[in-house]
Amino acid sequence: MKRVIQIVTAIATLCVASATVWANETVEVVEKTSNFDGTGVAYAAALAIAVAAFGGAIGQSMGIKSALDSIGRNPSAASKITTPMIIGLAMIESLVIYALVIALMLVLKI
Repeated sequence: MKRVIQIVTAIATLCVASATVWANETVEVVEKTSNFDGTGVAYAAALAIAVAAFGGAIGQSMGIKSALDSIGRNPSAASKITTPMIIGLAMIESLVIYALVIALMLVLKI
């Protein structure tokens, strides 16, 4: 599972890097093309949200699983485990919300 996460992270990094490298070329092509309707941007935004939601769900499920395993082994430590777990889940969810903001910026062309 670790290897799969590393591969997915590497692919996502390459996608983001390639998007920034060719951003200027894309702007020039869009300015020259008069029939650009923004379909590619909508697909990119949808893909960004899908990947972010999938990654966030996997991360949250792994965090909850390990916290519940720890509570199952030592029930008296439940109060010490719950607070950091909720903070961690909030951090993971903030990354998904950040991806949503970026996708909305793409679609709305802000």
